[in-house]
Amino acid sequence: MTGNLPILLYLIGTLLVALAVSFGITPAVKRFAQKIGAIDVPKDSRRMHKVPIPRLGGLAIFFGFIVSILIFGHITLPVRGMLLGSVIIVALGVIDDIMPLRAGLKFVVQIAAALVAVYHGNLVDTISNPNIFSAQPYLHLGVLAVPLTVIWIVAITNSVNLIDGLDGLAVGVSAISSVTMLVVAFLVSEGDIAVLMAALAGACLGFLPYNKNPAKIFMGDTGATFLGFVLAVVSIQGLFKFYAILSFAVPFLILGLPIFDTSFAFIRRVASGKNPMSPDRSHVHHRLIDMGFSQKQAVAILYIISAVLGLSAVVLTSSGEIKAMLFLLTLCVAGGIAIRVYLNGNSHLNHNGHGQTPGDKDSPSAPGAENQSPPVSPEPTDSKDDGNE
Repeated sequence: MTGNLPILLYLIGTLLVALAVSFGITPAVKRFAQKIGAIDVPKDSRRMHKVPIPRLGGLAIFFGFIVSILIFGHITLPVRGMLLGSVIIVALGVIDDIMPLRAGLKFVVQIAAALVAVYHGNLVDTISNPNIFSAQPYLHLGVLAVPLTVIWIVAITNSVNLIDGLDGLAVGVSAISSVTMLVVAFLVSEGDIAVLMAALAGACLGFLPYNKNPAKIFMGDTGATFLGFVLAVVSIQGLFKFYAILSFAVPFLILGLPIFDTSFAFIRRVASGKNPMSPDRSHVHHRLIDMGFSQKQAVAILYIISAVLGLSAVVLTSSGEIKAMLFLLTLCVAGGIAIRVYLNGNSHLNHNGHGQTPGDKDSPSAPGAENQSPPVSPEPTDSKDDGNE
């Protein structure tokens, strides 16, 4: 433990610098967004905030991360590729937050940014074999390495953007994912990865006070896509490289919430005959609101789910796959019982005339806050939940 103390202090310093920079420049970024007209105006049922809110908050996260990395980070070739790609992503996000761009154009630019990262050595060419009974412990991707890596980066970039639908949700989940990756990297002695994640976690935490409900500023596509891009690329640098049984599952656990929400959204839209890129109001955070939870409660629930998945990844890394699966199963059962008790309690109160049941909504596209019992005043939320659709 004594030998790890200097490393821990170094990581804490990395986190605190990123936090201080992000927190300190967010007010200036807010004024800049107001000056250039980067404002999110509520104009449809998916947007639950009622007043215009400045965007571009992701610039504060970006600058906090970059400053901390330039001070504490080891700029290797893969890290340089990640930084160059993130500059492209942030530039795209800034333009999109000022004047919305077509989804097709954004995908092309995101693929270009992913290729920049891949060109600099961020490539998944070998993973542990998910078939634990196979005689081959590892899978070599060969010619599929580049396209699968690009798909992974672009998918996670957009997945984080798609969960950016409630105040503090995407930045909080990203902070939890970053801390989880930090812990995993520390456990397997990946110091460079731990520094990157300490910087990202600090930048997220510095911005969170301004983005929590009620939000004073949104991070917009600038922040959400930047966070997704960095998490995706860093997972390639570290998590996919752990040559242990079922190590392929670690990044999927850490990023499980955005991956699940995006996958479910695409499957749901295709099954209903809709364009998979068409926005709707059926993301997991919308469903929690419609179930009767307040916005703060919904965000707290999703934080807990993300933390549980992260803890499972840590247990998988440190204690083995059996303990990790048992741990995850136990917490899932406990969470399911808790939600069932809550809903039964709400149902009992509603049947006694104290409110409206979640199934008695006047309209499936109602903004959520008016569906709760007792009614609560609308709270601003980040409207960029379907920014790339």
